[in-house]
Order: sequence, then structure tokens, then C-alpha cells
Amino acid sequence: MPMFLARAAEASSPTEYIVHHITYLTNEAPRGVLDFSVVNYDSVFFSILLAVVFGGLFYAVARKATAGVPGRLQGFVEWVVEWVDSQVKETFSGKSRLIAPLSLTIFCWVLLFNLMDLIPIDLLPNAARGAGLGHLRIVPSTDLNVVFGLSLTVFALVLYYSVKIKGLGGFVGEFALRPFASRNVVLQALCVPINLIMELPSFLARPLSLALRLYGNMFAGEMVFALIALLTLTMGAAALATATGWVLIVVQIAVGVVWSLFDAFIGLLQAFIFMILTIIYLSQASEHH
Repeated sequence: MPMFLARAAEASSPTEYIVHHITYLTNEAPRGVLDFSVVNYDSVFFSILLAVVFGGLFYAVARKATAGVPGRLQGFVEWVVEWVDSQVKETFSGKSRLIAPLSLTIFCWVLLFNLMDLIPIDLLPNAARGAGLGHLRIVPSTDLNVVFGLSLTVFALVLYYSVKIKGLGGFVGEFALRPFASRNVVLQALCVPINLIMELPSFLARPLSLALRLYGNMFAGEMVFALIALLTLTMGAAALATATGWVLIVVQIAVGVVWSLFDAFIGLLQAFIFMILTIIYLSQASEHH
């Protein structure tokens, strides 16, 4: 059962407790909105760790796979691969050997990101504090740098496939020649700025919507876990021994369990949405019409 009773040491107020949990283990404070010199070490560490876990697990299963009756782990991995492959076949209209492995990687990696939110909120940060680290955030999908890194990579692939399949002229023509078109050269020239104004914002908003949808849902889930922990955070040992204290403990555990189940569902849903939108965007990039 998750440890919802874990408490942050030296947290003198609810505000300090929440601020502590949303602060990254970083090399320096960012200067401005874009500062590429800043590195959130905890996000990098857990992103790489989960990539190794995902890749290592699938690699180990593939090496030990048997043609006969599969074990539970092999059966589960095969089911995930077949399910992702079916989603690609139903959604992607083009032909590419990259899309299915990419979709599988995105789904499993983002899902592992999101499931980190189910680890007791103070467990690893308190362990890190004992090791001399001041802060530690363990959910990579609550870091805008991580989610934008994923969404911008997808966006770069969309641009690549769009130009590769349609040519540079065809790609630019999608924005310049629709929705308003005319056979008259002068009228068409006048329509080009209007078409660009109407089409470019929705296209450029794709990486923004991909990143912020995932970030917003997971950040909200993390904040709810922090609020649940606050139910008994400010209570002393004497207060926790009273009837009221025990009631709060029971309420905290019950609410925490319910929210954990809901948060796990949201994490699964967000991983699926990120994957399916990636497939859709790449499918649209691969269409000639």
C-alpha cells in the first residue's frame, strides 16, 4: 500500500512542503524562459533509468522468447507489441518501418514516466536527502523540458516526413493554397497570406498541445498527492495519537488509494493519447492529398 503517511522533514508549513516537492535537483536557476545551460539532473536520471528499464526488459524477453507456450511476461510483452501494432495499422495510412517501433517506445516510455507518480511522494526525496541531495523530483513527465523534448522530436519527424513525401513545394503549398484557392493568379496571391494565417497556427500548436496536455495532467496529479500528504503533515505526534488524528490517517489512506487508482488510469490514458496523436500527425505528414 502506498505510504501516504510519509512526511517531509523540516517542512515548517504546507507552502514550504509543496515548494520543496516541485523544486528540481538542478545545476542552477534558469535565467529567463529559455536557458539551455540549466540541467535538471533528476529528470535526466529518471528518464534514462526508465529507458533502460523499458529497453532492457523488452530486449531480455525477445532473447528468451520461445515459439511454444509463452510465459506470462513474454505473453504480456507480445500483447503490448501487437496492440500498438494494431493501433498503427488502423491509424497510419502510409508505409514506414519507423512508426510502429516509435509508437511502442513513446507509449511505454511515457507510461513509465507517469507511473512514477504512484511511488510514495516522500520516499525517494527523503532517501535523497539522507544522501545529501536537497531536492529530487521523480516524475519526468512533470518536467516541461522532458515533455517538450518528446513533443519537439515528434514535430521534427512530422516536418521530415512532410518534406520527404510531398516535397518542399507541396509542404509549403498545404499552408499557402488552402482553404482558399483560386485559378486566378492574382486572387490566389491575395489568398496566400490569409491561408498562412489560418493554417500555420494550428500546425505550430501541435508540439505545444502534445507537451502541455501531458504535463498539465501529471503535474495536477502530483499536486493532489502533495495535498493528500498535507492532511497529517502539520500534526504533531500527540495529535496523531488522538481519535481525530486516527480519523485523518484513515481518510488520508482511503483518499490516497482512490486517487492512486485514478492517477494510474490518467497516466495510462495520457500515454495512449500521446502515442495516438503522434501516429495521426505522422500519418497526415505522409499523405499526398
